[in-house]
Amino acid sequence: MAESSGFILVFSTSPSASEAGRVGRTVVEERLAACCNMVEGVRSIYWWKGEVCEEGEVLSVFKTRKELFEPLKKRIKALHSYEVPEIIMLEISEGLPEYLDWIDAETRNKG
Repeated sequence: MAESSGFILVFSTSPSASEAGRVGRTVVEERLAACCNMVEGVRSIYWWKGEVCEEGEVLSVFKTRKELFEPLKKRIKALHSYEVPEIIMLEISEGLPEYLDWIDAETRNKG
């Protein structure tokens, strides 16, 4: 089993492109993530409060360091309109070293 690189992907969905953009821009500007990709056109089918719902959403994928997950999670939750937003973390086991170095530099650089 490969050791963790110390880097993660965080997935979240939003009800609109404008909300996803606002959340993404905020956390990147605050250096909680190096990057946020937004994928429009996601269709979600899910259980909520005893009913099956189907909605269009925007999927956001954040790239950051594992040690920033807790503050990133709290910030996304604070900025999000959903009562219970999706905030899921996956560890990156390997990646292009130069790309991982870039994530590291951009989430450490405060100026």
